[in-house]
Amino acid sequence: MRKNLTVAAAGLAAITLAVSGCSNKASTGSGGGGGGTGDVKTDVGVTKDTITLGALADLSGVFKVLSLAFTAGDQIWADDVNAAGGICGRKIKLDVQDTGYKVDNAIPMYDKIKGTSVGIVQMVGSPILAALKQKLITDKMLTSPGSWASTNLDAPEVMMVGQTYDVEMLNGLAYLQKQGKIADGDKIGHIYIDSEYGQGGLLGSQAYAKQHNMQIIGAPVSGTDTDMTATITKFKSEGVKAIALTLAPAGTSSAVVQNVAQGLNLPILGSNPTFSPTMFTDQTVASGLKNFYLMSSTAPFGTGGADAKKVADEYAKKTQDAPNIGVPQAYVTGLAWGEVLKKACDNGDLTRAGVVAAKEQVKSVDTKGMGTALDFSTPGRPSSHEAYVLQPDAAAPDKLKVADGPFTSDEAKKYKAPHEK
Repeated sequence: MRKNLTVAAAGLAAITLAVSGCSNKASTGSGGGGGGTGDVKTDVGVTKDTITLGALADLSGVFKVLSLAFTAGDQIWADDVNAAGGICGRKIKLDVQDTGYKVDNAIPMYDKIKGTSVGIVQMVGSPILAALKQKLITDKMLTSPGSWASTNLDAPEVMMVGQTYDVEMLNGLAYLQKQGKIADGDKIGHIYIDSEYGQGGLLGSQAYAKQHNMQIIGAPVSGTDTDMTATITKFKSEGVKAIALTLAPAGTSSAVVQNVAQGLNLPILGSNPTFSPTMFTDQTVASGLKNFYLMSSTAPFGTGGADAKKVADEYAKKTQDAPNIGVPQAYVTGLAWGEVLKKACDNGDLTRAGVVAAKEQVKSVDTKGMGTALDFSTPGRPSSHEAYVLQPDAAAPDKLKVADGPFTSDEAKKYKAPHEK
């Protein structure tokens, strides 16, 4: 009986701590910035010397290659912050869990890390965000998903770094039209995973089509579908002039192969998770990539200046894995987190609620030449409307080169996201 009372008392103390928060003196002059003075309120995931951020990664599922790169980029950012003295006098610690891109794994893993993390720096991907979104809102857990569906921007706890899928498609189709590859009145085929991911991209292609009297021929597929033969055959019969993809890389591989095999040779536009450098291991796929354009909010690995080269060098020291664009994507996400945490420190509030509130005070982030302009201050609005258009390049470290950008199309400027205030 005494043991049960002790456990109950400990649980009550934990609840009280979570609600009221505790205070720690902020350290001044921290190399990472945010060196506020006076008391700093804290609750979960922040101690007097550590800020813990969780990561729900996919280190063994369909987005393994990209998520491994995300995880490396997260750690490089944390190491750089810690080497500079931390944020608010505290070092960054990452708690990485592998969901395998399975919701059944992600839910108990979230329940585990929520007791020790102030926020989540990586969450891959749309099905997992959908399953955990209400928990994030209830727990005031600021989260950066590896998923960019603008329909999730109704929750201030969701911090999307860069263009959302709809904005990507608006910018990408504008680029194709500027290049003379599509024209007003054309039919565009769009293959999309029937989830928030794919539907997010479809919002963008439909919005572009509405502005240009185009018709979108939609083709929903499941996240595990990898054979696009029948869909490309349908597009051929429909007379589409370009193909948009919001798929996993395996589906993209099939689409680019069939585009050539069936004699279409149409431009193919992919949302940012559609590409993997491992596609170049199959020569048939590599040949099909000549028609492929990838939308991105970050420059390719190692490009963008001295800071990008430094990140690339640090990556090479950490792993022998081939690099991909997920490394700079995650590093830029870390830079955004750094600004949010500094703002929360300056506000004297590193509680979960304080971190969420601080996010909406961040109007700009120095992405050090690796990414586009970021602004988190307008509720419901994508943090960026700028795009890079990338093309596959076998000679590049991550098999990508810049075709254009950063730029913002007129169509993206006019567009209002579903929850934009």
